[in-house]
Amino acid sequence: MRSIEDRFWDKVGPHDDPTKCWLWLGAMSKGHCDFVYGRIKIDGKSVYVHRLSYEMHYHVPIPEGMTIDHVKALGCTSTLCVNPHHLEVVTQKVNVLRGDSFAAKEAKVMHCPQGHPYNKENTYVWLGVRHCRVCRAEARERYLAKKTMLGGFNG
Repeated sequence: MRSIEDRFWDKVGPHDDPTKCWLWLGAMSKGHCDFVYGRIKIDGKSVYVHRLSYEMHYHVPIPEGMTIDHVKALGCTSTLCVNPHHLEVVTQKVNVLRGDSFAAKEAKVMHCPQGHPYNKENTYVWLGVRHCRVCRAEARERYLAKKTMLGGFNG
């Protein structure tokens, strides 16, 4: 029977340049958010190959609750990449925030549309969306001024 390492390397595209992605050419499946990841069967269990690559290269297990990030800043361009030089152990939160999802893009916005900072004192979250306390207070003042000017609202 062939070793896991031999089976793994048989399915990896060109891997002589540590700066480039080493693409998995074997079995694939959709993971979260419809990203495609490479898979391999080990003892009847399907395993993500980027995780296997990391553990084989660094000779350490991935800590419980941690995930592997394909790091764009290190040159990675594909979830099919198994180049251990492109992979980093991170929390799921860090992995999401490094990506291009709506949540990641929103988290990178540091000021409301009016320029007020999204900080602890000035920000509240309602229905999962950040809002500016200064803008809310200003809108309330405008509402009350209009109400007073019109002699109150009927209704």
